[in-house]
Amino acid sequence: MAIIASVTCIYAQDTTQVAITVTGIVLDEQQEPLQGVTVTVKDQPGLGISTNGKGEYTVKANKYQWLVFSFIGYDQQEILIKDAVKIDVTLKESEQRAVDEVVVTALGRQRKATVTGAITTVDVSTLKTSTSSITNALAGNVAGVLAMQSSGQPGSNTSEFWIRGISTFGAGTSALVLVDGFERSLDEINIEDIETFTVLKDASTTAIYGSRGANGVVLITTKKGKMDKVSINAKHEASYNTRTFTPEFVDGYTYAKLMNEARTTRNEEPFYSNQDLTLIRNQLDPDLFPDINWMDMFLKPGAFTQRTSLNFDGGGALARYFVSGSYIDEGGMYETDENLKNYNTNANYKRWNYRANVDMNLTKTTLVRMGVSGSLGKQNLPGGTYREIWASLMGQNPISIPIKYSTGQVASRGGAERQNPWVLITQQGYIENWDNKVQTNVTLEQDLKFVTPGLRFVGRFGYDNNNKNYIRRMKWPEGWLAERQRESNGELRLRRTIAEQLLVQTSDASGDRLETLQGEMHYRKTINNDHSIGAIVQYTQEKKVNTSRYDTDIMQGIERRNQRLAGRFTYGYQSRYFFDVNFGYNGSENFATGHQFGLFPAVSGAWNIAEEKFVRDNLTWMNMFKIRYSYGKVGNDIIRDNNNNPIRFPYLASFGTNTEAGYNWGDIESRNIYSGLTYSRIASNSITWEVSTKHDLGLDFSLFGDKFSGALDYFHERRDGIYMERQYVPDIVGLMGQDPRANVGATLSKGFDGQMKYTQKINNLSLTARGTMTYSKNEILEADEEFSNYPYTNRTGFRVNQNRGLVALGLFNDYDDIRNSPIQNFGRTAPGDIKYKDINGDGTINNDDVVPVGATRYPNLVYGFGLSASWNGLDASVLFQGAGKSSFFIDGFTVYPFSSGDWGNILTDVAESNRWILGENEDPNAVYPRLSYAGSANNYRNSTYWLRESSYLRIKTVDLGYTFSRSLASRLGLKTMRLYFLGTNLLTFSKFKMWDPEMNSTNGQAYPLAKSYTLGLTVNL
Repeated sequence: MAIIASVTCIYAQDTTQVAITVTGIVLDEQQEPLQGVTVTVKDQPGLGISTNGKGEYTVKANKYQWLVFSFIGYDQQEILIKDAVKIDVTLKESEQRAVDEVVVTALGRQRKATVTGAITTVDVSTLKTSTSSITNALAGNVAGVLAMQSSGQPGSNTSEFWIRGISTFGAGTSALVLVDGFERSLDEINIEDIETFTVLKDASTTAIYGSRGANGVVLITTKKGKMDKVSINAKHEASYNTRTFTPEFVDGYTYAKLMNEARTTRNEEPFYSNQDLTLIRNQLDPDLFPDINWMDMFLKPGAFTQRTSLNFDGGGALARYFVSGSYIDEGGMYETDENLKNYNTNANYKRWNYRANVDMNLTKTTLVRMGVSGSLGKQNLPGGTYREIWASLMGQNPISIPIKYSTGQVASRGGAERQNPWVLITQQGYIENWDNKVQTNVTLEQDLKFVTPGLRFVGRFGYDNNNKNYIRRMKWPEGWLAERQRESNGELRLRRTIAEQLLVQTSDASGDRLETLQGEMHYRKTINNDHSIGAIVQYTQEKKVNTSRYDTDIMQGIERRNQRLAGRFTYGYQSRYFFDVNFGYNGSENFATGHQFGLFPAVSGAWNIAEEKFVRDNLTWMNMFKIRYSYGKVGNDIIRDNNNNPIRFPYLASFGTNTEAGYNWGDIESRNIYSGLTYSRIASNSITWEVSTKHDLGLDFSLFGDKFSGALDYFHERRDGIYMERQYVPDIVGLMGQDPRANVGATLSKGFDGQMKYTQKINNLSLTARGTMTYSKNEILEADEEFSNYPYTNRTGFRVNQNRGLVALGLFNDYDDIRNSPIQNFGRTAPGDIKYKDINGDGTINNDDVVPVGATRYPNLVYGFGLSASWNGLDASVLFQGAGKSSFFIDGFTVYPFSSGDWGNILTDVAESNRWILGENEDPNAVYPRLSYAGSANNYRNSTYWLRESSYLRIKTVDLGYTFSRSLASRLGLKTMRLYFLGTNLLTFSKFKMWDPEMNSTNGQAYPLAKSYTLGLTVNL
């Protein structure tokens, strides 16, 4: 028997060593050839081969080895080689089950079905934007994220975003963003480099970040190389950008008539005679009576954006790589002077991105990952500042000045925002802003199964260097202003308003370096296929040094250091019951001894009802139905002063001499102040973290064969220890005008978020409907404020950033109405002026009658819904995005006509809307009150009269594309090719139409948001 066995073994060995050449074709389910399918021999290291454009392959192997066929989006197949030398394969498209979906969490990847915390996994393909920042695609796409874009200026057109809203009135409200495990900015990352995008929202998922996780965490992993031949992907987009809304102003003739109305209605002489009005209407004297639409004159109808990206990846069993580069060029909408050949004064932005990720298997159990990435951004701006340009464009009325007088002199009403817009945009030099980032990281992953199965070590080191600098080259010509009366000989009577400025230059630079060191131990084990346990311990230390020039400020140059020990224990039973314990133990050098460390624990649990036997047997349509709950504490260690500058070592006092904050030896009637050594900062020995206590109740579900899936969450958060200035300490305490700071604030925030998706496939037609919603409302529970007889004047009990104003009751009907109403202490009133409510009933309207009104200027509700479809290479999708539960006051010289005399343009809404006119339209409910020249303080108060809803619904994106057939693409030497059209912000529905409601600008003096039309092409080689 032993002899027979030996012979059999020898025969088998000889058989398996017979080398043959195998050929074949790989097809999809429609019997179309698949190009780029990876064909490898199982358990044999090497590059492998890929199918050609006809789906053909040729590979050398031995008999009775296994061939492995793999292709993204298709189920992997393994086929045993026997006697056949030709093997044709049909691959089936993958059907990802919800319970098998893998998500990225704070300490690694895990199956979605086992997650006990609130996590939003974002499909990166749905994040579509024509701008340089991915943040502009978050609103309406990501459940749990509230976002708002306030400017469309190239290079500054990024969105602010908050995870589950704003939960503090302290310094830090922004989420922590981690790219490949390291803190980095979301604004500069190239969207084509992103592999996964995850948002961590509750305490159980963010507790390990301790003092950094209170505002939520965004986790991004970038793409890595795959074991395959080189795959090259290229993308190019060309966009034409117009404006969603542009404020519209009246022409010169209408402006002059309105000015006369503003004067005569207040018993003043008209400013323009009938002869003047004739000159304006017929443009008979453009020097003294021009008629210029400044917006049309210096804003182009649109501008172009070019965006290109290229990446390639590949590798073998020992090393894989992913390398990418991208370039974007956003054009500005300012008109420029064609005579300027040597420099550009438009608002342009260019950015170059690069990334290289390399993975190397040093041994069978040792993996090293190395990454280098960075960006170089260049923003070009006109020499006039952003504020000056928009104040001038909207402040220069159409008949104030021409661009130039007929005599050649440049017209100007003065410097800064009263300068000629043509000068500010084209003749005042230009500004260059440079932003350079270099980011490097190394990761070591060591499988320790030789110690015990399931044990693994991960170590990371990152070094980032960020530098910013700007240079401003500034000049301007001499400015002149013509008097309204000419000389006797008809010549202009000019006076100089601003002297010529020859070329001067200013510059500055800033930067920082960040070093991060992490070490993790992972352990996972399954017992009897019923019990799964896991444990992770992580140590992190960070060191950040500001490389800016701080002159003699030693403390600002000291490194900012943080330490963190974090851990998680997980337990699961039969894929039904799950329990997690997390903690973060943080240390900061910015706090005093005894307050430097804080513990932030969290617990969570989940029950997947769909895995119960009685459900599996009777409710087969329920694929996953998981209820989860989490509770824990997270921190926030960001502390800043009133100017948003970081405060270093608040537990240390500083001293100085200051006459204003010296010693007062005066009597009640007089002050005798003497300078001397006094506190310039009061020591706050007990300063520590803000602490956020979070509850989350959630539901994850997938039904009807994973066709209908989603997640719903209710959250409740209390934030204690908010760092704030104590402004109401009595002078008798003797702090000499220096207010101490302490952790005395508290807020409550609660709301809900959710996402749902429905997919349906009918033959070759695939349909997907999806929607997201996030609602958050906060309340200030505690704040340092003095006692008030009127609780509504306090911050406590109301929202963070709550709008406050008077309650308007319409307009006064007549003088009897004024005499019979409470006295309004805001200047003289007349019929047609705004009438306010006496809230406290004391017979006088003053600041004691200012109450909370409306909501906040930041949205408390953001939602999105859309539909996508694909059929035989054609695809289409549309996303609607909206925001609500927000409001803002409108103000300024464009809203308050003639409040600054003849400075300030007049919106067409004033002329076309119902306004109060003496003797013509004395409507107490008119949209605009009685006009006034040079101001009516009574009407220029924040009140419900000027409060506007900033809610809107817009067609956020429309994407139409066609993917060419593989046979056609292969004739061009390509694997795939897609041509598409992308429209962004195409149509906006809102009650507010003066400027884009998303900007929440009170006066509209901002670069408008962009409406974009994009043509794009993607190819894969």
